[in-house]
Amino acid sequence: MTPKEKAEELFAKYAFLTISDMSDENFNQTKQCALIAVNEILNEENHFIQTDAHFLYWEQVKQEIEKL
Repeated sequence: MTPKEKAEELFAKYAFLTISDMSDENFNQTKQCALIAVNEILNEENHFIQTDAHFLYWEQVKQEIEKL
């Protein structure tokens, strides 16, 4: 899965929080939820990240979420 696809998947998983109204405010809140999830992965002391490539992948996912 590409970083962009993963970013969109994470966003979609949190979109249920704002399903009734996808206003700019709710859209941004959904992005923040997805970013929190990625930051948790990035900040875990290598429990999830085994290689530099894996770390780079999650950094790219974070960038793609920020672009949404």
